[in-house]
Amino acid sequence: MPDYGHDLLFGAVLTPDAQNPRAVVELARLADRSGLDLVSVPDHPYRPDFLDAWTLLSVIAAHTERVRVFPNVANLPLRPPAGLARAAAALDVLSGGRVELGLGAGGYWDAIAGEGQPRRTPGEAVEALVEAIEVIRALWASGGTGATVGGKHYRLDGARPGPPAAHPLGIWVGALGPRMLRLIGRAADGWLPSATRVPPAELAVGQRIVDEAATAAGRDPRAVRRLYNLPGPVPAELLAELTLDLGVSAYLLSSDDAATLQRFAREVVPEVRELVARGRAS
Repeated sequence: MPDYGHDLLFGAVLTPDAQNPRAVVELARLADRSGLDLVSVPDHPYRPDFLDAWTLLSVIAAHTERVRVFPNVANLPLRPPAGLARAAAALDVLSGGRVELGLGAGGYWDAIAGEGQPRRTPGEAVEALVEAIEVIRALWASGGTGATVGGKHYRLDGARPGPPAAHPLGIWVGALGPRMLRLIGRAADGWLPSATRVPPAELAVGQRIVDEAATAAGRDPRAVRRLYNLPGPVPAELLAELTLDLGVSAYLLSSDDAATLQRFAREVVPEVRELVARGRAS
């Protein structure tokens, strides 16, 4: 697979621990001061031990200066896309253009059903995600007096777009399976797998499906950023290899340890940047 030439991004995945809310915000501030680019939190609204993702991201954005924030990833069955679109755009405005939208089709269906939402088959989950992206993009569009989107799961009937975001927000989809990957190639701005689900040796297969779907839809595969959630520290050499050989350009370290995050930012990140710059120049 090619190096798509994207700028490198590095960030953190923080646990939205309801028992230590200030600690989560302090870790986000540490990531900001340490020079990381992204801070994300999982979105599991059915877990009472977790803080609500969007509320936490709003507080993090208010207490940081430069990092971009996003849900990793927003739980679509419990986040209606029209409200999700407006919430993301509003926070982007309030934060000065520091929001992206991580989006997922859902999982943990017992818990979702317990919150009063229907279970979806794999096919229905794909359909709903397609419709959700259409709804979100329609409400982010500038101009026009009303947006109409017809769908089985989500629809708009003359809804007024807005508020306009401060910058073009990306839709980064966390998904597995060929149908979801083809959807990403056709309609999303990024693919966000986790190394625990898609190990490095399996990335090339997914990348190829995304690229082929993008090309078939008339898109340049470079329009889709490739991100990667890391469960723990990884050698800089491996990350550089994933960028140069497989096109991954954003790495998010899952850690709630301040020293680990600092070491990632101060040691691993500069080395990856240097190795990639050297590889791209050769």
